[in-house]
Amino acid sequence: MLTVCSGNICRSPLAQGLLIHGLSAHPGVLVGSAGVVARDGDVVTPQTAALGNSLGVDLSSHRARYLDEMVVAEANLVLAMTRAHRRSIVELVPRKVSSTFTLREFARLSLLVADEEIARLAQAVPYASSKFPAAVALVAARRGQSDPPLDPRDDDVVDPYRSDQRVYDQMAEQLTPAVAQVVRFFQKVRDLC
Repeated sequence: MLTVCSGNICRSPLAQGLLIHGLSAHPGVLVGSAGVVARDGDVVTPQTAALGNSLGVDLSSHRARYLDEMVVAEANLVLAMTRAHRRSIVELVPRKVSSTFTLREFARLSLLVADEEIARLAQAVPYASSKFPAAVALVAARRGQSDPPLDPRDDDVVDPYRSDQRVYDQMAEQLTPAVAQVVRFFQKVRDLC
């Protein structure tokens, strides 16, 4: 799994840290992050570090990584912070279109996958290593089957870089429930499969 934002120093590292924490019971799920304009080696902003600490995630060792084809190709699921990031990812690696979402889009669509569908996944996909991509495909199949948000920006996470604490708090308010839903979805996949 890969989380992606712009500089890889605010949104995507926080999402990465929360996903690692939330999916710690899934030893086979690896979570990384990168940025479409990241400078390799940059550290998270002080506000992001403080938010991470308040949410139980230590981001002090995070170093930014520039997004390239190899990074995208390794991921079974790519969670972008905005629709523009998603577009950049798909332009970079077009074959990843079905496994690239915004974080909030994936969370929204995963709510539409019924428990019965996940349980059938256990019978249809015999190997544990194939269940994660198959679960992502279940979510991808919901595209076009549900109404999009009234405001397309509801699928984005606001960029707090160089903004005041209010915008960082807004980022957290958008990001944390979406991460929690992604974690719940994959916990359900694990429990039912």
